[in-house]
Amino acid sequence: MTDLLIGPADTTVTITVQQRTSKAPADAFKVLVPIDLPNVFRPVAPFPGITRVENQTETWDHAGARRNPQFDDGSQADEQITEYTDGHSFAYQLTNFTNVLSRLAAGIRGEFNVNPDGPGTLIRWTYEFKPLPGRRWILAGPFTPLWRRYMTAALNRCVVVIEAADESPVGVTASTVSAQS
Repeated sequence: MTDLLIGPADTTVTITVQQRTSKAPADAFKVLVPIDLPNVFRPVAPFPGITRVENQTETWDHAGARRNPQFDDGSQADEQITEYTDGHSFAYQLTNFTNVLSRLAAGIRGEFNVNPDGPGTLIRWTYEFKPLPGRRWILAGPFTPLWRRYMTAALNRCVVVIEAADESPVGVTASTVSAQS
């Protein structure tokens, strides 16, 4: 059982972005879950990109799976899937940041939902920040538009990878995403 970072009594800061793809929900989900993080999480000032993933203990397709994203500023975080509904959604939490986020939030709950949208799919991605005491105003204020821009850029790159999935194997290379984004 995973210890959940955020509970019903917590006051959080939530940021949600969404994007559509022409792929069916099951196809979009199949590509989204194991997506290569360095291909889609690139730097968007002032935030770093992900350079690699370390310590992934299991396949990334069930609650309890863990890994450590490594950022291009030399920092890292702990990531763990907390919920997984095959073909529809997965949630995860990020904790133990070693960058500036460690001074703003106790952690983050992320969630991807993949929903039918006509002949395609609507992907909704939410980040829910659990602020440290006295830091909520920073996360809810000046931080929010910057983070939304970071999330939008990453989700747009996810959709490029999903749309290209028929032409390339899962784990599309960075050069493929670069050429299309």
